[in-house]
Amino acid sequence: MTRPTARVLALLEILQAGGTRTVGDLAAQLGVDERTVRRYVVHLADLDVPVESVRGRYGGYRLAPGYRMPPLMLTDDEALAVLWALAAGRRAGVVTTPVAAVESAAAKVRRVLPVTLGRRLDALLTTAEFTVPGRPVIELETTVLLALAEAVRDRRPVAISYTSPNKGRSERTVHPYGIVAHSGRWYVTGADSASGETRTFRLDRIVTVELLAGSFDHPDGFDPADRVLTGLAEAPHRHTVSLRVQATPMQVRSQLPAGLATVHEIAHLDGWVRVQLHAERLDWLPAVLAGLGFPFTIEHPDALRGLVRSLAERLASAADTDTDTIHTGELPADTGKADRDPA
Repeated sequence: MTRPTARVLALLEILQAGGTRTVGDLAAQLGVDERTVRRYVVHLADLDVPVESVRGRYGGYRLAPGYRMPPLMLTDDEALAVLWALAAGRRAGVVTTPVAAVESAAAKVRRVLPVTLGRRLDALLTTAEFTVPGRPVIELETTVLLALAEAVRDRRPVAISYTSPNKGRSERTVHPYGIVAHSGRWYVTGADSASGETRTFRLDRIVTVELLAGSFDHPDGFDPADRVLTGLAEAPHRHTVSLRVQATPMQVRSQLPAGLATVHEIAHLDGWVRVQLHAERLDWLPAVLAGLGFPFTIEHPDALRGLVRSLAERLASAADTDTDTIHTGELPADTGKADRDPA
């Protein structure tokens, strides 16, 4: 968009705020002289925008009363924010207006967008998934997100420059199967040329992306959201935890945060499932296991058994503590020992 055109649209936006604006005020806001402001007003009149000239000491320009403004032009980032908020809000159930109203609003926004941008945003809305409502998604380059969405829709390979957690930069070709928003981050999952396996990449670590020629076949039955959650749960950490829980897979998954663990039925133990997860620390797990509400057995590590016993002892001690003793300032007999022995 050329600078004169951009300033004409800026003038339109200023007048849209309402009231009469003096020529001097408009010139100062636009960074031009008063003669140029008058020329911009003529441009708006040529576009059938009814700008009125008000004479007198406090005169200037204003929009004709009752004039309904057409939709304003949006940048790529603004259009993405509006359309994604409408789509995600409806899917998450936080938008209570009728579905038809949401779809109508999104359609009106798309109609005033450039063809290329509209096509890319449509690709994102039709291909992106998210796991459960959570934290707001972190900021990233809109061009990266839209380019990957287009590649997913059209089954086009992409060349990406990726920065790993240890800050190493690598160049690789990916066949993107899907884009997923999970717990405040965007992920793309697909076949990776560097490893020959299906991998998951964080979009905020993708420096550049380029659509390549050709196409690829999408695996039958592939679930991008499930693959992202499984990949996060299986990511290497300091501790590997394995449990047997007497419950159904659905019951266990409903009690654990998405992406925390993998749950599988045990063929030779009817009514039991195996739960496996990775963690940097174990101290938070006993409370989570107690909150499951189902019988469980720890397979490994042994360190977790001690932490669970410790939590059980503290809970039992709290349950046996006499409230009258606490009110008089006396401590239970074993409290001092627990304070002396932090293990």
